[in-house]
Amino acid sequence: MQSKYKVGLMRVNLLIAAGLASFLAITAETLPDALLLGLAALWLTVTASQAARRRRHPATVPWQLLPGLLLAALLWVTPDRHLTWLWAWAILLMVPQPRWVLLLNAALAVTSWWHLRPSLDTEQWALAGLLLAGLMLLGLARALELQALQRRIRHRARLLPGLPLWPSQCLRHDVQRERERARREDSHVELVLLHVRRRQLWPLAERLCQRLRPFENGYRLDRRTLALLLIHRDAEQAAERRRVLLADLDDSARVRVIALPRLGSLSGERRALKRQARHIEAREIVYHD
Repeated sequence: MQSKYKVGLMRVNLLIAAGLASFLAITAETLPDALLLGLAALWLTVTASQAARRRRHPATVPWQLLPGLLLAALLWVTPDRHLTWLWAWAILLMVPQPRWVLLLNAALAVTSWWHLRPSLDTEQWALAGLLLAGLMLLGLARALELQALQRRIRHRARLLPGLPLWPSQCLRHDVQRERERARREDSHVELVLLHVRRRQLWPLAERLCQRLRPFENGYRLDRRTLALLLIHRDAEQAAERRRVLLADLDDSARVRVIALPRLGSLSGERRALKRQARHIEAREIVYHD
């Protein structure tokens, strides 16, 4: 496998599914059916092409809505041809997704099943509903299990493979640990906050993390804010290394430097970072929540 998350195998499966959807689109008897299957093939192909390049955890919400809407449209437009696709709703519910998207997919599944009533005998239609409800409950149980696992992983998983970039939940714990270490060892530890353009965040995070020492870490606080915990012998060494580390930042970025023993409130420093007008500012004011 290309990675422990089996991204390569998932891409192959998505591409096979895209090929099958393309074949069904070519052999479709009606134009709406062909268009919907073509859109499904396109969605699967683009998802496969992006799978190995994703650094972010889950897909955006509009992208998550597409498969449910396409499946519902296929079952409404040509139910006789795609009757067996009704069971795909249970698979869609297994995918981790926001609660409102989950509820929307469940509503679309019920609506699709109800729409099949003229095409089936009453007994067959009722049995199909019972089976669909059972499978959807199993899918929902699996989704809840995956979401709980995903939340646990996010608290300790690196955001960039092989590089020390961690989620924001780790920062408070690490700040407290390094604060105690600085007092015990009389070292100079500082927190560097960087506010950059959204499209610059991931390339900058990767570049900075490659320059960190083994005992230093970086953190993604939100879509525009990074944090670094840097450890030095004294303030002079810290200033020189910081100058080299941040030399290639453009003027649109804002940097805030706080000596760790004097850090009072992380949220206060983040608010100050967004308000500051200077490119780089070092503050030792203690904030209180």
